[in-house]
Amino acid sequence: MLHLATPLRDRLADLTVADYPREACGLLVGRLQPDATHVRQVFPVRNLNVERARDRYELDPDEHARVAAAARLEGLDIVGVWHSHPDHPARPSETDRAAAWEGWSYVIASVSPGGLQDLRSWRLQDGRFEEEDIVDGQR
Repeated sequence: MLHLATPLRDRLADLTVADYPREACGLLVGRLQPDATHVRQVFPVRNLNVERARDRYELDPDEHARVAAAARLEGLDIVGVWHSHPDHPARPSETDRAAAWEGWSYVIASVSPGGLQDLRSWRLQDGRFEEEDIVDGQR
């Protein structure tokens, strides 16, 4: 289960709509607990994939390192990745699966010219993505 407060969902919507029609991407920072992931902050990270920015993302490693360092200072961890799927469903692609790490949440936002269409979260289990529930709130 992924705990993601409404203001953080709204931030994700704003970030994905602002980058449309390119894929927006970033990191989720919070706490991983045995029963759930609790997101405290949502960070945008520059998408380095400029050649296929409509359907691919590559997190900037320097920005990734800065987010990780800032999270550690607050006693938090990177708990996942978020990215948008412009004009496509909020379901992971084979490219998403190949780049994913077990134990992290992968939030995918389906976005179109009309705005955010869907927001779903996935976790890699034994090489396959399984959807996880997104609930409002933090602990």
